[in-house]
Amino acid sequence: MRIKYTICFIFIVALVIIEKESNIISKVSDKLSLKQTPQTPVQTGDLAWTTVRQNGSGLPAPAHTDPLSYRYTNRRLENFSESGEGSLLPASASGGRKHILLLATTRTGSSFVGEFFNQQGENMFYLFEPLWHVERMLTLESGKTNATASASAYRDVLRQLFLCDFSLLESFIEPPPQDHVTPSLFRRESSQSLCEDPVCTPFVKKVFERFHCRTRRCGPLNFTLASQSCLQKQHRAIKSVRVRQLETLRPLAEDPRLDIKFIQLVRDPRAVLASRMVAFSTKYKNWKRWAQDGEVPEDDDEVRKLKGNCDNIRMSAETGLKRPAWLRGRYMLVRYEDIARFPMRKAADMYQFAGIPFTPKVKDWILRNTHTSSEVSGVYSTQKNSSQQVEKWRVSMPFKLAQVVQKVCGPAMTLFGYTFAENEEMLRDLSVSLIKERTFLLSNKVSVS
Repeated sequence: MRIKYTICFIFIVALVIIEKESNIISKVSDKLSLKQTPQTPVQTGDLAWTTVRQNGSGLPAPAHTDPLSYRYTNRRLENFSESGEGSLLPASASGGRKHILLLATTRTGSSFVGEFFNQQGENMFYLFEPLWHVERMLTLESGKTNATASASAYRDVLRQLFLCDFSLLESFIEPPPQDHVTPSLFRRESSQSLCEDPVCTPFVKKVFERFHCRTRRCGPLNFTLASQSCLQKQHRAIKSVRVRQLETLRPLAEDPRLDIKFIQLVRDPRAVLASRMVAFSTKYKNWKRWAQDGEVPEDDDEVRKLKGNCDNIRMSAETGLKRPAWLRGRYMLVRYEDIARFPMRKAADMYQFAGIPFTPKVKDWILRNTHTSSEVSGVYSTQKNSSQQVEKWRVSMPFKLAQVVQKVCGPAMTLFGYTFAENEEMLRDLSVSLIKERTFLLSNKVSVS
């Protein structure tokens, strides 16, 4: 009799445990699969970004990668299929929708390359530098940002934007949007999706918009309408120059709701410096002074900053090219120089990598915007005479500056295939290429040849 009672007791306890675990998994799964309505309050794990306004410099410690909820959900999800690139993805989680994140740094041609996706038109929702607002909010009085806090904020905002939820981004915009409407979204005009119907609401007189649509007059941006438009588009793309390390975006690659592809755009750091000295003249006044009348002090903060930027770019690329399981089939490295020389071919490569049809509309835009006159190829223009842009910096950059860049950015230059100029004659001789022919393959067997 005791044996029977014991067996019954064990059986009942087992049922309770199973039911309890099942309820936990079910609740977690329901939470992750909850439809993102246009302005659903954002769940950001351990990060309370709503406190940013009250205490921008004293941010809470960030939650790290691989949340427990994702592990529970991944156990419960069924119908997983092996992708052609070797990464596991739920068969129906993303619904066939592609998410493209173009990663770069300033003056690498990212605005130009971003247009490859912006011009896709009716089936692409494209955003230009939404993280500008996040960086601005998190910048301390010293002019620097907390790297850990900013990385977490960037990741969380990007996740919600790919899910067509703008509410977290709104918390970083100054002045705060009223009823989800703002006249202050950075470079709104650079996103076709934000300047077309129905997002383009009737123009409102006496409302100043610093970043207004170029091709038509629209009223202040309504985020609810933008969210609805985003949800109706087949694919989504975002361009950003603010993410420092690819590794910090790992949770996006592991999020079952996203089918994300990372495209990292790089450029010869000597060309980048030359371009920044023109575009950001005030910030690069030390470099301009050194170029004219002095030696470059290698222990200067500006030189250390340059080295740090190059190291971040290199480490991100090394992470991608090592093909960790979470990045297989999700990472592509592209050099600006290759795009400038072969824009149509490289655009086709990027679309093939992203798994999106390369449309005639995009091809036509590339043809019209890669053979332009010097009058329209300004500092911030997305119209380029591609072949001329590649070598232009070599004519104006002092050799002593090129030497400094080669010293502090040498590992990155070697990885990306840029040749060191041994002397000023070599630097100025445009018949001698400083770009090694190098192919970064797109298949699982990523290698450098």
